[in-house]
Amino acid sequence: MNAEPLMRSRWSKARWLVLAPHPDDETLGAGALIAHCAASDRLGGIIFLTDGTGSHPEGTPRVAMTRRKEASHALGRINAAAIPKIWMGWRDGHPHPIESKAFARDANRLAALIRWRRIDAIAVSDHSEAHCDHVAAFRLAEAASRRARRPVSLFAYHVWSDPARHVRRITTPALPIGRRRHALLAHRSQMSPVLGKGFRLPREKLRMPARDILTLRKDCR
Repeated sequence: MNAEPLMRSRWSKARWLVLAPHPDDETLGAGALIAHCAASDRLGGIIFLTDGTGSHPEGTPRVAMTRRKEASHALGRINAAAIPKIWMGWRDGHPHPIESKAFARDANRLAALIRWRRIDAIAVSDHSEAHCDHVAAFRLAEAASRRARRPVSLFAYHVWSDPARHVRRITTPALPIGRRRHALLAHRSQMSPVLGKGFRLPREKLRMPARDILTLRKDCR
């Protein structure tokens, strides 16, 4: 099934919320959506699930602070610096179990945000991705959308997986050439040894498409 252009879909006027498992996933998976919705005043916020500290060995100083600053710089490079950002503060690589009180608390918190900011659609990492935090982000968005008491469509973006086929998909307007790459390079701790030994994004991740493809996982109708 071909992807339907967002601007010709029934979500063309939707108010969106983006949920990122880690700082840098917002750029890798939803950078084009963020830029488009920020420019049209249709982005209600960007939620970061974890503090990102799992990218470096325990005890490495300044990781959480650095990754938060990098995310802000990256968003500034796609003209989304003014968009509200919320940090949920989960420990990287240790998601709350779905049946836990902590998970329920944050699902309720996110549901309240959805109601307050009148969100129509959520974009979040897909449940098919291998990383536990990416799956947890999807499950949290799924739970919050059920508790929100308003119709909310749930879309998945894809960082480490391919967009699902044979389901409804939409594609965003394109970013200018090089804009997403410029934003990703703001995440210096993920691209260089600026904080010492730690995770490095594969260089091929710099070859990002100009558009995001979003897979519909829950229809609000």
